[in-house]
Amino acid sequence: MTYEIAIEKLNQIIEKLSTESIPLADATSIFEEGMKLIKFCYEQLKSTKGKIFEIKKEMDSLKLEELE
Repeated sequence: MTYEIAIEKLNQIIEKLSTESIPLADATSIFEEGMKLIKFCYEQLKSTKGKIFEIKKEMDSLKLEELE
């Protein structure tokens, strides 16, 4: 699954929970699925942030080497 698909599914869950009359057991299950998607998205963003940090670090060290 990609981040974009997870966000799309989350939006569908939000829409469903806010507009439909859903039995409590079903709502709980849907909510649990949403929480798993949120965790997935958080991990994806955390990973991407780490990659960006590493790329920036490499770029900064290249700039220092060029000056020497």
